[in-house]
Amino acid sequence: MTAPRRRAADMPWDAWGDAAHATALPDSVRDLLAQVLGAPLADAPRTAEEDLRLPPPALPDTARAALVDAVGPGHVVEEDAARLRHTGGKSTLDLLRRRAGDVAAAPDAVVLPGGHEEVAAVLAACARHRVAVVPFGGGTSVVGGVEPLRGPFAAVVALDLRRLDRLVSVDAVARTATLQAGLRTPQAEELLAAHGLTLGHQPQSYEYATIGGYAATRSAGQSSTGHGRFDGMVLALRVATPRGTLELGRAPGSAAGPDLRQLLLGSEGTLGVITEVTLRVRPLPAADRDEAWSFPDFAAGTAALRALAQSDARPTLVRLSDETETFVSAALSGREATPGCLAVVTHEGTAAHVEAVRELSARTLREAGGTELGTEPVARWRHGRYSGPYLRDALLDAGVLAETLETATTWSALPALRQAVTDALTGALGGAGGGPPVVLCHVSHVYPEGASLYFTVVAAAGADPLARWLAAKQAAGDAIAARGGTITHHHAVGTDHRPWMAAEVGPLGVEVLRAVKDVLDPVGVLNPGKLIPGDGA
Repeated sequence: MTAPRRRAADMPWDAWGDAAHATALPDSVRDLLAQVLGAPLADAPRTAEEDLRLPPPALPDTARAALVDAVGPGHVVEEDAARLRHTGGKSTLDLLRRRAGDVAAAPDAVVLPGGHEEVAAVLAACARHRVAVVPFGGGTSVVGGVEPLRGPFAAVVALDLRRLDRLVSVDAVARTATLQAGLRTPQAEELLAAHGLTLGHQPQSYEYATIGGYAATRSAGQSSTGHGRFDGMVLALRVATPRGTLELGRAPGSAAGPDLRQLLLGSEGTLGVITEVTLRVRPLPAADRDEAWSFPDFAAGTAALRALAQSDARPTLVRLSDETETFVSAALSGREATPGCLAVVTHEGTAAHVEAVRELSARTLREAGGTELGTEPVARWRHGRYSGPYLRDALLDAGVLAETLETATTWSALPALRQAVTDALTGALGGAGGGPPVVLCHVSHVYPEGASLYFTVVAAAGADPLARWLAAKQAAGDAIAARGGTITHHHAVGTDHRPWMAAEVGPLGVEVLRAVKDVLDPVGVLNPGKLIPGDGA
């Protein structure tokens, strides 16, 4: 096994990312927002860490002793600082609650296992002592996926997988690699690069998210058009459950019954804890080429992306911003906006492959009405590709409500779904002493059959921003379900999307999930209140 040379520092308890990269909104942007939103901006209050009052740990002595036996002394932590930093994820709702001083949901302890066997021992101890256990990787969930809910149990622990951070093995002939679940993406890429290989998986959470988290949530990265979704990269899984260990996947393809990997991929820690993932990897690209394109409007842009997705000219990465997102992005960077809609495109691979596919894709985009803009817009996008959450935090600081949501549907249903979600958000967030919200949208994951829609919403916070966003999320979720879109394309279900899971998979599908959980987790200690309707909480 090979360990990474370094690990990035943990994120702050009340913000995203590296505190050194936090920024404040310039006065010019604040003034513009006040005009657009029709409400004056006032800095939002934030509770200082020393003023927080966490509930005392409720872990029974017998359970604590069993957990210490499982992971060793020093790896069962009950100090407030550690518990605070495991009190949920990084959604706007998470941050609003914690910034307001609401830390009542803090776990009773943080448990740090050092390997698969210790994870299995922790789960057995938690089942035996009836303690809820919430797997915790990078803490990047924006849907309540790592909220430390107790469900029917008296205590809950956060199972922090940071010590499972090794590259276990590499098969350079088969181009596969086995990685432990707690390994963060930058460190995984560093270890693979030493073998001339890469994952090529780069979601916005790239800097902090973990290999196990990607598998547990069916992640999709910004290069999914060329490299596919993370679940499509998974060859094998090792999973600890309260009942024992699952070793799933042993060949590139199999007809040995239903693929049980698919039960664990996307299971969000409710059925077991993924400890190792064997993945298809690829050689580091020898060449790449970026280019930007503009389209007259979103309809023309999506038609162009559909033509790409249904051709032999699929790029590695393609992303299309609607007119509003194109304008706002330009305004925030202080430059003149590109008319219409901006698309960024990247090709990676061998030099010959890049040149050939780029020529085909350029012809396709040109025939669809696109105008080539060169490489500079892509360079600007790359420079800020991971900065969105920092901007969200700066908006919250300034008293502005900002959040995202996403879905996907077929190409034929895409326009109506986009309009329905935009109307739902606008209707729910209008008023509150201000004007209508600003709703931005982009497409960043395309398939031959359809595409994702990713919405960013900026609105006046009002007197109760939590209630405002909950109402907006309900309206948007109902609109997505009514129009036949998926309730989540890549953010996962967690607590936030659970109300629509029965509509997504049907009542019988919910029964199937419950039946599997009853077998693998008969006591019900694994991540209660997430994913499965009626489970826990």
